[in-house]
Amino acid sequence: MPTSDSALLAPTRYSIAPFDPRAHLYEVAVTVDDPDPSGQGFVLPTWIPGSYLMREFARHFVSVRAQCAGAPVAIRKTAKNRWLAAPCAGPLTVTAHVYAYDVSVRTAYLDPNRGYFNGPAVFLCPEGREAAPCLVEVTPPADVTDGPWRVATTLPRQSGAPYGFGSFRAENYDELIDHPVATGTFALTAFEAGGVPHTVAISGRHDCDRERLARDLQRICAWQIGFFGGAPFDRYLFQVHAVGDGYGGLEHRTSASLVCRRDELPHAGAADIGDGYLNFLGLASHEYFHAWNVKRIKPAAFMPYDLSRENYTRQLWAFEGLTSYYDDLALVRCGLIGAERYLELLGKTISNVLRSPGRHVQSVADSSFDAWIKYYRPDENTLNAVVSYYTKGALVGCALDLTLRREGRATLDDLLRALWERHGQRGIGVPEDAVPRLACELAGRDLSDFFAHYVDGTEDPPLSSLLADFGVSLHTRAAEGDRDRGGKAGHGKPPRCSLGIRLGPEQRVAWVLRDGPAAAAGLSALDTLVAIDGIQATPEHLAAMLKRRAPGDIVEIHAFRRDELMAFDVTLGAAPADTCYLTLDPSPAPDVIARRDAWLLG
Repeated sequence: MPTSDSALLAPTRYSIAPFDPRAHLYEVAVTVDDPDPSGQGFVLPTWIPGSYLMREFARHFVSVRAQCAGAPVAIRKTAKNRWLAAPCAGPLTVTAHVYAYDVSVRTAYLDPNRGYFNGPAVFLCPEGREAAPCLVEVTPPADVTDGPWRVATTLPRQSGAPYGFGSFRAENYDELIDHPVATGTFALTAFEAGGVPHTVAISGRHDCDRERLARDLQRICAWQIGFFGGAPFDRYLFQVHAVGDGYGGLEHRTSASLVCRRDELPHAGAADIGDGYLNFLGLASHEYFHAWNVKRIKPAAFMPYDLSRENYTRQLWAFEGLTSYYDDLALVRCGLIGAERYLELLGKTISNVLRSPGRHVQSVADSSFDAWIKYYRPDENTLNAVVSYYTKGALVGCALDLTLRREGRATLDDLLRALWERHGQRGIGVPEDAVPRLACELAGRDLSDFFAHYVDGTEDPPLSSLLADFGVSLHTRAAEGDRDRGGKAGHGKPPRCSLGIRLGPEQRVAWVLRDGPAAAAGLSALDTLVAIDGIQATPEHLAAMLKRRAPGDIVEIHAFRRDELMAFDVTLGAAPADTCYLTLDPSPAPDVIARRDAWLLG
């Protein structure tokens, strides 16, 4: 750990260059001018704040070598993410070749067309120098000098032209790894929100209407800056990678890395906001909101982060869940979508939670604590045993907001702003009991039952009754098929009954619902269906059968479990009403309209 005079240490010098883009290899070097005379250790983080899984980035390190004054120095690995160099006099340089071929926001990527790296995946930290300044030289590929490759990052620049290669500086290692770097032939667009310049760098093939994208993102960002009363940064960058099929985002202190399908970006001539583009805007809104709620308002258990081990908190429902509530709410409050479109999104979130039996097994507080071993490591039983602190956390946030608003003393907006003023702006971590205490303070009454039932307990929040007080009716129906995500009234003929399974590729059972018909008959996840009533099992045959048959009918299913053929008599159950849609009441009272407008319009 850094000592009290660690800020007096000489800067740690880094360089990163595309060593072999075709082999997806970066060459990353770190130099320490005053190495520890007893031997110098170098450590790589094992997780990224905001991604609660031990990522084991060191597995991508292909080779590591050390030298001092041009002479080789012995270096050996002492743990999965730690190397120890032998004592030497003078500057010590450790050089690694890092394999980079992960099309995600977590690690690193390199090919002849583009590069990207997230700091924790590539930058070794010299032990004892966590607080030392860091100087970074970012080098272009050997065959690119003044060519089309550029650099998009919010690392403070020391040399080089804007968006050019050159040197950068971070105040310490924590800042160094919180500014990912994108390189390549990306397209740029810019806008200003809240007096702060914002840039969007889009890599990958696309036909994005960048003016439309900038205009829409500007509305989201301006609303969020106004919500918190100002921006905590002096510039911001959206790094967007457009792919054929992909989705993901990761927040950083002055930037966000996003992966999306290229057809989710707006194209010229599109008048409306389609579902795909709306999905992208929700992702961008989510990661941007994290600039306050996670990057600066954060659990006390994360201050400071210990990047070498799990950091436990029961509050992720408040940080990820409340952010998931506001990411879509921001879209209606900034005027990009109307109330009915927002209710469609909320209905999809409710449907997602209703289809998760694990919500009756695990609380969102427990899900937060166990994210390291459960939510981010899903298996065939996850649906039955785990609840998402993102989606159910968003519903808990909605229920808390409506509860506060119904009583007329405060709102969830007030709670978030109070967290920002008391914790985020002052750099003070949020204690484990702070959110319930603050909610009680704002409400002017005891809300401990709310948190006992819906946060620490496994009950569903009472959204139907709460929404009714805001002129919104909650309806449920059976899903019309595997692609029916809810949010809208049904238009087709739903199946009459259910097996309680979801088929994956090649008729392999992806999951079996706890206490469902298939589970009662003995079918298990990972079984491969062969035949249903003597007819070859296909998704089409299964869907048609469920529409023709009635609850209580018995069907014979043959399936392979590993290499053994097994037979099951399954008594079909009624198709569950696990698909939600919301409607605006046609003639609400004036006070209800005022209450609803205050909620949706802010």
